Amino acid sequence: MASKMTCVDYCQYLLSTQINYTLTNYADHSSKFSHDKINRFLRDEKITPRQIWDNVESQLIYSELGYLIFDDTVLDKNFSFKIELVRRQYSGNAKKVIKGIGVVTCIYVNPEIDQFWLIDYRIYEPDNDGKTKLEHAQDMLLNAVHHKQIPFQAILMDTWYATKKIMLLIESLDKKYYCHLKNNRQVDDSGGLQAYQRVDSLNWSREELSLGKTIKVKGFPQEHKVRLFRVEVSTHRTDYVVTNDMAQDSTEATHKACRFRWRI
Repeated sequence: MASKMTCVDYCQYLLSTQINYTLTNYADHSSKFSHDKINRFLRDEKITPRQIWDNVESQLIYSELGYLIFDDTVLDKNFSFKIELVRRQYSGNAKKVIKGIGVVTCIYVNPEIDQFWLIDYRIYEPDNDGKTKLEHAQDMLLNAVHHKQIPFQAILMDTWYATKKIMLLIESLDKKYYCHLKNNRQVDDSGGLQAYQRVDSLNWSREELSLGKTIKVKGFPQEHKVRLFRVEVSTHRTDYVVTNDMAQDSTEATHKACRFRWRI
């Protein structure tokens, strides 16, 4: 009797392959399932965000010091002409616009035991649901807080998600955030005495390099201040990280959060 393919079979394949995760590659390396059987399975089966949560919930080890990480990736489908979800979009991995499927992910991190789990995802398909990647991230954040009720202290985000709406939403939930700012983001570190300028054109004192500096991001409420850190990742790369953690001793917490964000 022929074996019936299940989600477990397909997930085990995805866990074991590092580069090529295509249907053809799976069939070439499987003694149980033919190309046609895998194709029918992928056509008919749907692995929903709820299924992800149902499978991972019992494995989570919670921490009040935990993080949520929001990120997105583009699955390269440059040679596809018929897959409905494929659209032209910018890929940070390819550093250019490609044909692919956009996926927004939410990862839970327990820094005390150095482990992390995928807990939610959304497919980027604006032609179907009309939602942007930012709106998907917002939906997953509210779901994690109100529905899943996951304990965590802060959210780690890339520059794409460092928007006024999301940052103020996080603050309204009484959570911290650590997110990268683009080099051309307009900020003010003079308390309103000077014009806004690019974040990468700011002058830094020795004390500010160590403890960060208080700034206002253009477009935010007048009295809204955040703390900015200049982080030298390598001799060829400098990141600017902003946080609503205004404590003087927030330097160590910021650098620790950045290390987890870069790793994952």
